[in-house]
Amino acid sequence: MKHTICLFAFLLFPLASLGEEKATLIFEDDFERTESDDSKEEIGKGWSSNSKKRAKGNKQVDLKDGAMHITFHPVADHAVSVVHPAEFRDGRITLRFKLPTEKDSLGLNFADLKFKEVHAGHLCMTKITTKNVQINDLKTGNMKLAIRKARQDKTITPEQQKMLKTKTKQFANKLEAAKWHSLSVTIKGETLTVVINDKEVGSFTSEGIAHPTKRTLRVAVPGKAIIDDLKIYSLGK
Repeated sequence: MKHTICLFAFLLFPLASLGEEKATLIFEDDFERTESDDSKEEIGKGWSSNSKKRAKGNKQVDLKDGAMHITFHPVADHAVSVVHPAEFRDGRITLRFKLPTEKDSLGLNFADLKFKEVHAGHLCMTKITTKNVQINDLKTGNMKLAIRKARQDKTITPEQQKMLKTKTKQFANKLEAAKWHSLSVTIKGETLTVVINDKEVGSFTSEGIAHPTKRTLRVAVPGKAIIDDLKIYSLGK
């Protein structure tokens, strides 16, 4: 059951943080629905996952208690990816999340599958753990096709390795496991900013973040995570 007071406070937060920006709500989901067959993934509202391809069809996403529960299946060969269309240039994602154990993490990955110069459309992402927050420019970093091939072939040069270090930044941030936390991720121009529990944890500026069209949101979970009250905004002047 959701805690009404905490939820009310959380819902006020993103509205206040939008400030004078023109914010257009383009998608929201409170996950208050049930599946007709609990043995199958029936996420609904335009969501899809990689369970069929990466987990041999085993269920990894479950809707229960008004939230989305994501759990990596032992047979899977890739982290769980739960996907929804989210087209914007500058935008903001707000949600509540819970990491069941100290080893769990939650990633928000922004992609454009129409952009063929990177692997699988990867543009940028943030990864939240109970110890830190990491922000990556994937477009001009690890997922750029030439760089990815060099890494796979083990032919990456010292210059390329030095460059890759400039494409990621990590911020120390302790979180209590098995507790609900609020999250806001904002992309404006070349900068991605992460706010957790009303506090700015980190901000990273890199050219790949400014890719003109983010078309897809991927929720990436290599272990377990729970999310709720997700909203996607497009930001403009």
